[in-house]
Amino acid sequence: MNPMTRFAQSRMAWLILGGTALGLELCALFFQYVMKLDPCVMCIYQRLAILGIFASGLIGVIGHRNRFARLLALIGWGISAVWGLKLALELVDMQMNPSPFSTCSFLPEFPAWMPLHEWLPSIFMPSGMCSDIPWEMMGITMGQYMIGAFAAYLIALAIFFIPALSATNTNRYKAR
Repeated sequence: MNPMTRFAQSRMAWLILGGTALGLELCALFFQYVMKLDPCVMCIYQRLAILGIFASGLIGVIGHRNRFARLLALIGWGISAVWGLKLALELVDMQMNPSPFSTCSFLPEFPAWMPLHEWLPSIFMPSGMCSDIPWEMMGITMGQYMIGAFAAYLIALAIFFIPALSATNTNRYKAR
């Protein structure tokens, strides 16, 4: 097994994944409660995508030796990162190309069986507008930084786990 594959299946790799997602969640709360920046619906959805990556990291930390747990964590990581990237791209498009026909809703559309904005309004209740750009650093908006973050999660997924999957398939063929 090559060193990259070994690292990808280690507890440390999953700790890094979960730790970076936790860091992004804490940054979101810092922006909301310390800097007084109101999150929009798309921000809340991206926050949920980051929580999906965090949960995948936890699953990986706990079950890094179990192939099924790693697969479950990989699927959660991939779905969350793709969904988050899609949301971040949509948000940046709304901000850069404002249109009265392209707006976001005032309330999140969570399933009736999981109204997160009612259960935890301090985390999941939007209070900002998607078309507003409340923060920039070096000319880059928060939405654009999130595009980079979700893209980085997808690149890491490819770098670490595509070789691991091909190594598994190669070993399977060598055993025959």
